[in-house]
Formats: sequence, C-alpha cells, structure tokens
Amino acid sequence: MAFAGLLADADVAAALAGCKDAGTFKHADFFKACGLAGKSGDDVKRAFEIIDQDKSGFIEEEELKLFLQNFKSDARALTDDETKTFMKAGDTDGDGKIGVDEFANVVKA
Repeated sequence: MAFAGLLADADVAAALAGCKDAGTFKHADFFKACGLAGKSGDDVKRAFEIIDQDKSGFIEEEELKLFLQNFKSDARALTDDETKTFMKAGDTDGDGKIGVDEFANVVKA
C-alpha cells in the first residue's frame, strides 16, 4: 500500500468503508477517519507526493478523481460532483489544481 508506514491500514480501511457508495465522499471526514488530518506537515507533504501521480507538483482534476485509489487500488473513483467539490475546497487560488500548501490546508481544515 502506498501509505504503509504513514497511515494505519485499519484507519484507511475504515475511511474507505465510510465512502464506498457514490456520492458519500466528504474530504474532511475522510482525512479525519484515515488519520491524515492529525499528521505532521511533513507527513501531509509525503501524502501529497503519493497522490500527485504525474509528479507535476500539483494535484489536477484527473488525479483527484482517482484519489481513493491511492489508498487502495480497487477503491472506486470519485463521482464528477465529488471531484468538483473536493477541487473547489482545495483550489483556493482558482488555478484549477491543488498545490502542496493548498492540500495541507484542506487536510487540516
């Protein structure tokens, strides 16, 4: 698992179970449930680097759509509405992508 050593497997499983149905993903609830909200800034940055699949320094909409699959490969994709809500929450400068500082802010919110 990509988050081994960073997040507890049981916490990740519980967080994924809490949003297994389409339309049920709430980023703030997910970050609390998986334990990321309580991690250090360095740990949040490590998580960002895992989610930034193309290593562009940003999380773009397509990466966000596949967000849950970073935690477990067979997890579902986010719906378009969930993706847009998540992007709106994280993209505070309106450039259409989430940078590392924006990601840290949305994780800790």
